[in-house]
Amino acid sequence: MKKTYRIGQIVPSSNITMETEIPAIFRARETILPEKFTFHSSRMRMKKVTKEELEAMDAMSLKCATELSDAHVDVMGYACLVAIMSMGKGYHCVSEVNLHQETVANDFPTPIVTSAGALINGLNVLGAKTISVITPYMRPLTDLVVNYIEHQGIKVKESIALEIPDNLEVAAQDPMNLLQIYKQLDLTGIDVLVVSACVQMPSLEAIDLIEKEIGIPVTSAAVCTTYEMMKKLGLEAKAPIGGTLLNGNF
Repeated sequence: MKKTYRIGQIVPSSNITMETEIPAIFRARETILPEKFTFHSSRMRMKKVTKEELEAMDAMSLKCATELSDAHVDVMGYACLVAIMSMGKGYHCVSEVNLHQETVANDFPTPIVTSAGALINGLNVLGAKTISVITPYMRPLTDLVVNYIEHQGIKVKESIALEIPDNLEVAAQDPMNLLQIYKQLDLTGIDVLVVSACVQMPSLEAIDLIEKEIGIPVTSAAVCTTYEMMKKLGLEAKAPIGGTLLNGNF
């Protein structure tokens, strides 16, 4: 088995969190397991989180996949959940096929993870039937995300939209604020709490703390994406941080 794996990320140009949280989880894993990881990104332009900018950005993702495939990365993550979800219900399946085809055409077939598909999969792995979510998006985009998740067969009891349109402002949020924000939700009857349905809004530092407080699994799009990457690499999906999904039981 390989000792060092290359993690490729297709990143919105204004996203800075994906390149901090995902490596942080992999680095934490390195402290308990032998494999090592390096991180490589390609960017697609996006400043404001609007449907128009998201659609224009999504069109650039294929070029990014080709560039990362030039670097022979071992897995590729598409790091924008709402861009995929705004393209229509179930679009993560289409996107994953399209991006994979680019790597095939470039003679280096690479497994693809989209944060949208990874969130749905992570929730299914955790056995979630009913969830609540926190997003940084404007309410219309948040509703779109909720509808997308429900279309995949998972009920969303409540959603909080923090209504932050500027993507860098989203990244500037203090994850510890989530320890108060989640208290606006009635957690009765939910199986999992998603404290950030957005890979740009930081939440990693808060996940284990909130999980301890509420006694049910807490996750985020970034945690689910990392879990899925580990699975695609054929590695044990485990880290000492990141909540229940990464406790090694799945």
